[in-house]
Amino acid sequence: MFAKATKAFVKDTDHAGRLIPVPSLNDTDKLNLRSLIVKTRHRCFWQEPKYQSPGFTLGDVLEPGEPGNTPLSPTVKESDFVDYSGTFGDKKEMNADGNVEAKLADFNLTIGGKWSTKQKLSLGSLNKEKVDVKDLHNYSKNRVLDMSHPVIKQTRANPRAVLGVLTERIMTSLPCPVTNNVLKHGNLGANVSACVFLSGKASMKQIGSTQTESDVSLGIPANTVMAYSLIELYVKCNGQFELCLIRNNGGFEKVWSKDEIEEDGIMDLRGDFDANSPLNLNKELDKLSGHFQLLSVLPVAKRSSLLQLLKTTMEDRETVSVLESVLDQMCEGETPDLGDLEESERETVQAILDLVDQCVGKDEDEIRSSLLSAFHLIVSAMDGMTDEGLSVLGSCCSPPVLQALQILVQHVAAGSGETLSLRDAGLAVLTEEELYQRTESLFGHSKVTLKREEDTLRTEMKDQPGYLPLVMSITVKGLASLV
Repeated sequence: MFAKATKAFVKDTDHAGRLIPVPSLNDTDKLNLRSLIVKTRHRCFWQEPKYQSPGFTLGDVLEPGEPGNTPLSPTVKESDFVDYSGTFGDKKEMNADGNVEAKLADFNLTIGGKWSTKQKLSLGSLNKEKVDVKDLHNYSKNRVLDMSHPVIKQTRANPRAVLGVLTERIMTSLPCPVTNNVLKHGNLGANVSACVFLSGKASMKQIGSTQTESDVSLGIPANTVMAYSLIELYVKCNGQFELCLIRNNGGFEKVWSKDEIEEDGIMDLRGDFDANSPLNLNKELDKLSGHFQLLSVLPVAKRSSLLQLLKTTMEDRETVSVLESVLDQMCEGETPDLGDLEESERETVQAILDLVDQCVGKDEDEIRSSLLSAFHLIVSAMDGMTDEGLSVLGSCCSPPVLQALQILVQHVAAGSGETLSLRDAGLAVLTEEELYQRTESLFGHSKVTLKREEDTLRTEMKDQPGYLPLVMSITVKGLASLV
């Protein structure tokens, strides 16, 4: 609830993208002005970095100064920021029909569900504290970092990590309530008819419904940090450092060369992704083909179960982000703590992890690691899609539609500009108007235009599409590999 509240607040108040939402109440006591922040880029360049406060200030990691040197204490400016309150929520409806046929029985299952979520934030009057950057620069320009300090050594050892200094924070002035209401209503209907001894016939109909409601309140204390901003450091090998005042280009001197590329084919280490730079979609997808191939050879039943769980996950953006974080930790060799997750998130994540474990043997750690990496790739791409695009894709997860989407993705990647025929077997499903409109919406939210003329279809990538065509293509190809 706290993470959702801070994300909503930052989204509404900081369109420039300078503020970083605080993910946990447990982190707020470490977020003091001049605190060190470790910014770690994800393995996938399209994802937002992770931020962690190790609990030290910039002054704690400086080499001791000469006697008589003034302490590192630049001027702090305090001001009112904004009076903030709001109500957020959404409503979703899902209907699915399934048929299972056996030699002696016909089984028809209909599942339907409606649910709504609503969160109320009343943060009241928020205050801003900000370090005078000019003072900070003057105080630190002749100082040197202690390169043997554990924080410096550990950050330097990670090629994706950068050190920053917290220079601004937004805080509550009074205790603030946050309430979260979730209402779920589901229907389940089944018709079963079976031949009995080939001479008689028995039938059964069953209809049921369930409704659950949860209403949770959270009190945020006064003086709680809701968001903050930082200035990155560029650190030289001798410990001298500079404040990156113009743009985020911090790091450590000679940790990697400009042309160094990570071998997993997911991201390069040449810096932040430039949304205006051209992207060779075909080349990027080709580098990732091994991940899709690994998923496509899993047992049919396991692929089907994983696909269904991913479809369920897509219904909640927060669950997608949680799953991505868990998989990212596991790919880094860490053991994630699922105890802090909400019950529904924990159940979904655990179900997926259990299925992954069932796909490999006891002594196949290398295969398990590769499978986790492939699955993390898909989920991170899902997390990189727009909310609207992800929602539309969640309604297009049947095998025929995913196979048609994969054909379109391959056509976009090829960039040939040639037309496709909707009469082809793989694309025939898109002749249904509703499905075509969903597909058009999905590609539109990914900066790709679909142009239909009678029975032909052509794709066209928009100018400066950024990474959206890539993450949509990875998600589609990943889901299609589970068909």
